[in-house]
Amino acid sequence: MLASISTVLPPDITGVIDTLSPPLLERMEEIRVRVNRPLELIIDGNPYFPAYMVTASDAIHILNKISKHSIYALEEELKRGYITITGGHRVGLAGKVITEQGKVKAIRDVSSFNIRVAKQKIGVATPLMPYLYEKGRWLSTMVIGPPQTGKTTLLRDLARIMSSGCEEKRVASCKVGIVDERSEIAGCVHGIPQHDLGQRVDVLDSCPKAEGMMMMIRSMSPDVIVVDEIGRMEDSEAVMEAVNAGVGLLMSVHAFSFDELKSRPSLREILSYRAVKRFVELTRSNGPGSIKRIVNEMGEEIYREEGVRR
Repeated sequence: MLASISTVLPPDITGVIDTLSPPLLERMEEIRVRVNRPLELIIDGNPYFPAYMVTASDAIHILNKISKHSIYALEEELKRGYITITGGHRVGLAGKVITEQGKVKAIRDVSSFNIRVAKQKIGVATPLMPYLYEKGRWLSTMVIGPPQTGKTTLLRDLARIMSSGCEEKRVASCKVGIVDERSEIAGCVHGIPQHDLGQRVDVLDSCPKAEGMMMMIRSMSPDVIVVDEIGRMEDSEAVMEAVNAGVGLLMSVHAFSFDELKSRPSLREILSYRAVKRFVELTRSNGPGSIKRIVNEMGEEIYREEGVRR
Protein backbone atom coordinates (compact mmCIF):
# COMPACT_ATOMS: atom_id res chain seq x y z
CA MET A 1 0.00 0.00 0.00
CA LEU A 2 2.77 2.43 0.97
CA ALA A 3 5.30 1.28 -1.64
CA SER A 4 4.01 3.71 -4.28
CA ILE A 5 3.97 6.54 -1.73
CA SER A 6 7.57 5.82 -0.74
CA THR A 7 8.67 6.41 -4.34
CA VAL A 8 7.71 10.10 -4.12
CA LEU A 9 8.95 10.79 -0.58
CA PRO A 10 12.51 11.85 0.32
CA PRO A 11 14.56 9.01 1.87
CA ASP A 12 14.69 10.78 5.25
CA ILE A 13 10.88 10.96 5.50
CA THR A 14 10.51 7.38 4.27
CA GLY A 15 12.96 6.32 6.96
CA VAL A 16 10.90 8.02 9.66
CA ILE A 17 7.69 6.35 8.48
CA ASP A 18 9.40 2.96 8.27
CA THR A 19 10.07 3.10 12.02
CA LEU A 20 6.33 2.83 12.72
CA SER A 21 4.92 -0.53 13.74
CA PRO A 22 2.86 -2.46 11.13
CA PRO A 23 -0.43 -1.82 13.02
CA LEU A 24 0.21 1.95 12.98
CA LEU A 25 1.15 1.87 9.30
CA GLU A 26 -2.07 0.02 8.53
CA ARG A 27 -4.12 2.69 10.30
CA MET A 28 -2.30 5.69 8.82
CA GLU A 29 -4.67 7.91 6.83
CA GLU A 30 -2.60 10.96 5.82
CA ILE A 31 1.01 12.12 5.53
CA ARG A 32 1.20 15.90 5.84
CA VAL A 33 4.42 17.58 4.73
CA ARG A 34 4.87 21.32 5.44
CA VAL A 35 8.09 23.22 4.82
CA ASN A 36 9.78 24.35 8.07
CA ARG A 37 7.15 22.51 10.11
CA PRO A 38 7.21 19.10 11.81
CA LEU A 39 6.17 16.09 9.73
CA GLU A 40 2.58 15.15 10.62
CA LEU A 41 0.97 11.75 10.29
CA ILE A 42 -2.76 11.20 10.76
CA ILE A 43 -3.41 7.84 12.40
CA ASP A 44 -6.95 6.82 13.36
CA GLY A 45 -7.98 10.45 12.87
CA ASN A 46 -5.41 11.74 15.37
CA PRO A 47 -2.24 13.76 14.64
CA TYR A 48 1.15 12.21 15.34
CA PHE A 49 4.37 14.24 15.06
CA PRO A 50 7.59 12.24 14.63
CA ALA A 51 10.83 14.03 15.47
CA TYR A 52 11.43 15.31 11.94
CA MET A 53 11.43 18.88 10.60
CA VAL A 54 10.50 19.21 6.92
CA THR A 55 12.92 21.18 4.73
CA ALA A 56 12.53 23.06 1.45
CA SER A 57 14.61 20.33 -0.19
CA ASP A 58 12.02 17.77 0.88
CA ALA A 59 9.29 19.77 -0.87
CA ILE A 60 11.34 20.08 -4.05
CA HIS A 61 12.00 16.33 -3.99
CA ILE A 62 8.29 15.47 -3.69
CA LEU A 63 7.26 17.95 -6.39
CA ASN A 64 9.90 16.62 -8.78
CA LYS A 65 8.82 13.05 -8.15
CA ILE A 66 5.07 13.57 -8.62
CA SER A 67 5.66 15.74 -11.71
CA LYS A 68 8.39 13.46 -13.09
CA HIS A 69 10.61 16.57 -13.19
CA SER A 70 8.20 18.41 -15.51
CA ILE A 71 6.04 20.85 -13.58
CA TYR A 72 4.36 21.95 -16.82
CA ALA A 73 2.99 18.42 -17.25
CA LEU A 74 0.96 19.01 -14.09
CA GLU A 75 -0.65 22.27 -15.20
CA GLU A 76 -4.23 20.98 -15.01
CA GLU A 77 -3.64 19.15 -11.73
CA LEU A 78 -2.10 22.26 -10.18
CA LYS A 79 -5.25 24.19 -11.06
CA ARG A 80 -7.27 21.68 -9.06
CA GLY A 81 -4.80 21.57 -6.20
CA TYR A 82 -4.10 17.83 -6.18
CA ILE A 83 -2.65 14.98 -8.20
CA THR A 84 -3.33 11.24 -8.04
CA ILE A 85 -0.25 9.01 -8.01
CA THR A 86 0.23 5.31 -8.70
CA GLY A 87 -1.74 3.29 -6.19
CA GLY A 88 -4.65 5.73 -6.21
CA HIS A 89 -3.19 7.95 -3.47
CA ARG A 90 -4.13 11.63 -3.74
CA VAL A 91 -1.55 14.34 -3.08
CA GLY A 92 -3.09 17.69 -2.12
CA LEU A 93 -1.00 20.81 -2.71
CA ALA A 94 -0.90 24.28 -1.14
CA GLY A 95 1.32 27.29 -1.73
CA LYS A 96 1.33 30.50 -3.79
CA VAL A 97 -1.81 30.62 -5.93
CA ILE A 98 -1.60 32.25 -9.36
CA THR A 99 -4.89 33.64 -10.67
CA GLU A 100 -5.97 34.88 -14.08
CA GLN A 101 -9.22 36.80 -14.56
CA GLY A 102 -10.35 35.74 -11.12
CA LYS A 103 -9.74 32.03 -11.71
CA VAL A 104 -7.00 29.79 -10.35
CA LYS A 105 -4.35 29.28 -13.02
CA ALA A 106 -1.77 27.36 -11.02
CA ILE A 107 -0.08 26.86 -7.66
CA ARG A 108 3.56 27.92 -7.43
CA ASP A 109 6.06 27.69 -4.56
CA VAL A 110 4.34 24.59 -3.22
CA SER A 111 5.05 24.42 0.51
CA SER A 112 2.45 21.93 1.78
CA PHE A 113 1.56 18.40 0.69
CA ASN A 114 -1.23 16.22 2.02
CA ILE A 115 -0.83 12.61 0.91
CA ARG A 116 -4.11 10.78 1.51
CA VAL A 117 -3.44 7.07 1.79
CA ALA A 118 -5.90 5.25 -0.47
CA LYS A 119 -7.18 2.09 1.16
CA GLN A 120 -9.22 -0.55 -0.59
CA LYS A 121 -11.05 -2.69 1.93
CA ILE A 122 -12.41 -5.64 -0.03
CA GLY A 123 -15.68 -6.86 1.44
CA VAL A 124 -16.37 -3.88 3.71
CA ALA A 125 -19.67 -3.24 1.89
CA THR A 126 -20.87 -6.86 1.86
CA PRO A 127 -23.03 -6.49 5.02
CA LEU A 128 -25.01 -3.75 3.25
CA MET A 129 -26.20 -5.96 0.41
CA PRO A 130 -29.46 -7.16 2.05
CA TYR A 131 -30.50 -3.53 2.55
CA LEU A 132 -29.46 -2.11 -0.83
CA TYR A 133 -30.30 -4.96 -3.24
CA GLU A 134 -33.96 -5.82 -3.70
CA LYS A 135 -35.96 -7.80 -6.25
CA GLY A 136 -33.05 -8.24 -8.62
CA ARG A 137 -31.83 -4.64 -8.68
CA TRP A 138 -29.73 -2.18 -6.74
CA LEU A 139 -31.68 0.57 -5.02
CA SER A 140 -30.44 4.13 -5.53
CA THR A 141 -28.38 4.88 -2.45
CA MET A 142 -26.77 7.89 -0.78
CA VAL A 143 -23.88 7.42 1.64
CA ILE A 144 -23.85 10.17 4.28
CA GLY A 145 -21.04 11.18 6.60
CA PRO A 146 -18.67 13.97 7.66
CA PRO A 147 -15.09 13.99 6.29
CA GLN A 148 -12.86 11.02 7.05
CA THR A 149 -15.68 8.56 7.79
CA GLY A 150 -14.89 6.18 4.94
CA LYS A 151 -17.52 7.26 2.39
CA THR A 152 -15.27 6.80 -0.63
CA THR A 153 -13.95 3.45 0.62
CA LEU A 154 -17.53 2.21 0.95
CA LEU A 155 -18.51 3.52 -2.51
CA ARG A 156 -15.49 1.80 -4.01
CA ASP A 157 -16.36 -1.59 -2.54
CA LEU A 158 -20.04 -1.27 -3.45
CA ALA A 159 -19.02 -0.46 -7.03
CA ARG A 160 -16.82 -3.58 -7.04
CA ILE A 161 -19.67 -5.77 -5.76
CA MET A 162 -22.11 -4.33 -8.30
CA SER A 163 -19.68 -4.88 -11.16
CA SER A 164 -18.64 -8.38 -10.07
CA GLY A 165 -21.93 -9.69 -8.71
CA CYS A 166 -22.13 -12.22 -5.89
CA GLU A 167 -23.08 -15.76 -6.86
CA GLU A 168 -23.40 -16.82 -3.22
CA LYS A 169 -26.14 -14.24 -2.62
CA ARG A 170 -27.61 -14.60 -6.12
CA VAL A 171 -26.70 -11.05 -7.08
CA ALA A 172 -26.03 -10.61 -10.80
CA SER A 173 -23.26 -8.35 -12.04
CA CYS A 174 -24.21 -5.09 -13.73
CA LYS A 175 -22.65 -2.30 -15.79
CA VAL A 176 -21.23 0.38 -13.52
CA GLY A 177 -20.26 3.88 -14.65
CA ILE A 178 -18.05 5.87 -12.28
CA VAL A 179 -17.81 9.64 -12.66
CA ASP A 180 -14.64 10.28 -10.67
CA GLU A 181 -14.22 14.05 -10.56
CA ARG A 182 -11.55 13.98 -7.85
CA SER A 183 -9.87 10.74 -9.00
CA GLU A 184 -10.56 9.19 -5.60
CA ILE A 185 -12.98 6.32 -6.25
CA ALA A 186 -11.04 4.56 -9.00
CA GLY A 187 -7.75 6.40 -8.39
CA CYS A 188 -6.96 6.45 -12.11
CA VAL A 189 -3.45 7.13 -13.37
CA HIS A 190 -3.35 7.81 -17.12
CA GLY A 191 -6.99 6.68 -17.27
CA ILE A 192 -6.35 3.26 -15.69
CA PRO A 193 -8.06 2.50 -12.34
CA GLN A 194 -5.60 1.65 -9.57
CA HIS A 195 -8.21 -0.19 -7.50
CA ASP A 196 -10.05 -3.47 -8.03
CA LEU A 197 -13.48 -2.43 -9.28
CA GLY A 198 -14.56 -5.63 -10.98
CA GLN A 199 -14.87 -6.45 -14.67
CA ARG A 200 -17.82 -4.28 -15.74
CA VAL A 201 -16.71 -0.79 -14.76
CA ASP A 202 -16.22 2.26 -16.98
CA VAL A 203 -14.61 5.38 -15.50
CA LEU A 204 -14.72 9.04 -16.48
CA ASP A 205 -11.71 10.37 -14.62
CA SER A 206 -11.34 14.03 -13.57
CA CYS A 207 -14.73 14.79 -15.12
CA PRO A 208 -17.24 17.22 -13.54
CA LYS A 209 -20.01 15.16 -11.95
CA ALA A 210 -23.05 16.75 -13.58
CA GLU A 211 -21.62 16.67 -17.10
CA GLY A 212 -20.10 13.24 -16.55
CA MET A 213 -23.39 11.65 -15.51
CA MET A 214 -25.01 12.82 -18.74
CA MET A 215 -22.03 11.59 -20.77
CA MET A 216 -22.25 8.17 -19.13
CA ILE A 217 -25.96 7.83 -19.85
CA ARG A 218 -25.54 8.84 -23.50
CA SER A 219 -22.44 6.82 -24.32
CA MET A 220 -21.99 3.87 -21.92
CA SER A 221 -25.54 2.74 -20.99
CA PRO A 222 -24.74 2.00 -17.33
CA ASP A 223 -27.09 0.17 -14.99
CA VAL A 224 -25.70 2.16 -12.06
CA ILE A 225 -23.79 5.45 -11.92
CA VAL A 226 -21.40 6.08 -9.02
CA VAL A 227 -20.41 9.63 -7.98
CA ASP A 228 -18.64 11.06 -4.95
CA GLU A 229 -19.55 14.15 -2.93
CA ILE A 230 -22.58 15.61 -4.67
CA GLY A 231 -23.85 18.94 -3.39
CA ARG A 232 -24.21 21.54 -6.11
CA MET A 233 -27.51 22.30 -7.78
CA GLU A 234 -26.26 21.04 -11.14
CA ASP A 235 -25.31 17.73 -9.49
CA SER A 236 -28.85 17.27 -8.23
CA GLU A 237 -30.30 18.13 -11.63
CA ALA A 238 -28.09 15.47 -13.23
CA VAL A 239 -29.18 12.95 -10.58
CA MET A 240 -32.82 13.59 -11.47
CA GLU A 241 -32.03 13.17 -15.18
CA ALA A 242 -30.42 9.81 -14.41
CA VAL A 243 -33.42 8.73 -12.33
CA ASN A 244 -35.79 9.65 -15.14
CA ALA A 245 -33.60 7.65 -17.54
CA GLY A 246 -34.03 4.58 -15.34
CA VAL A 247 -30.42 4.46 -14.17
CA GLY A 248 -29.60 3.48 -10.59
CA LEU A 249 -27.38 5.75 -8.51
CA LEU A 250 -24.78 5.32 -5.81
CA MET A 251 -23.48 8.60 -4.39
CA SER A 252 -22.00 10.20 -1.31
CA VAL A 253 -22.57 13.54 0.39
CA HIS A 254 -20.90 15.45 3.22
CA ALA A 255 -23.40 15.61 6.09
CA PHE A 256 -23.78 14.33 9.63
CA SER A 257 -27.22 12.80 9.18
CA PHE A 258 -30.23 12.22 6.95
CA ASP A 259 -32.06 14.94 8.88
CA GLU A 260 -29.37 17.48 7.98
CA LEU A 261 -29.92 16.80 4.27
CA LYS A 262 -33.47 18.12 4.49
CA SER A 263 -32.17 21.67 4.97
CA ARG A 264 -30.04 21.59 1.81
CA PRO A 265 -31.76 23.52 -1.03
CA SER A 266 -29.68 21.69 -3.64
CA LEU A 267 -30.98 18.30 -2.46
CA ARG A 268 -34.60 19.28 -1.92
CA GLU A 269 -35.90 17.94 -5.24
CA ILE A 270 -34.10 14.61 -4.82
CA LEU A 271 -35.61 14.14 -1.37
CA SER A 272 -39.12 15.31 -2.26
CA TYR A 273 -39.20 13.09 -5.36
CA ARG A 274 -37.93 10.20 -3.23
CA ALA A 275 -35.46 9.39 -5.96
CA VAL A 276 -33.04 7.85 -3.45
CA LYS A 277 -34.34 4.73 -1.72
CA ARG A 278 -31.61 4.14 0.86
CA PHE A 279 -29.54 6.51 3.01
CA VAL A 280 -26.52 5.03 4.79
CA GLU A 281 -25.18 7.14 7.67
CA LEU A 282 -21.53 6.61 8.60
CA THR A 283 -19.64 7.36 11.80
CA ARG A 284 -16.11 6.91 13.15
CA SER A 285 -17.35 5.21 16.34
CA ASN A 286 -15.54 1.98 15.43
CA GLY A 287 -13.16 3.47 12.88
CA PRO A 288 -13.83 4.85 9.36
CA GLY A 289 -16.69 3.11 7.55
CA SER A 290 -18.71 2.29 10.67
CA ILE A 291 -22.40 2.19 9.79
CA LYS A 292 -24.51 4.26 12.15
CA ARG A 293 -27.90 3.52 10.60
CA ILE A 294 -29.79 3.05 7.33
CA VAL A 295 -33.06 4.79 6.50
CA ASN A 296 -35.40 4.42 3.52
CA GLU A 297 -36.88 7.12 1.29
CA MET A 298 -39.63 7.74 3.85
CA GLY A 299 -37.05 8.50 6.53
CA GLU A 300 -37.88 5.26 8.33
CA GLU A 301 -34.98 3.54 10.08
CA ILE A 302 -34.40 0.01 8.79
CA TYR A 303 -31.06 -0.65 10.49
CA ARG A 304 -29.07 0.76 13.43
CA GLU A 305 -25.67 -0.32 14.64
CA GLU A 306 -25.73 -1.64 18.17
CA GLY A 307 -24.08 0.65 20.69
CA VAL A 308 -24.60 3.85 18.65
CA ARG A 309 -26.34 6.53 20.68
CA ARG A 310 -29.59 7.92 19.33
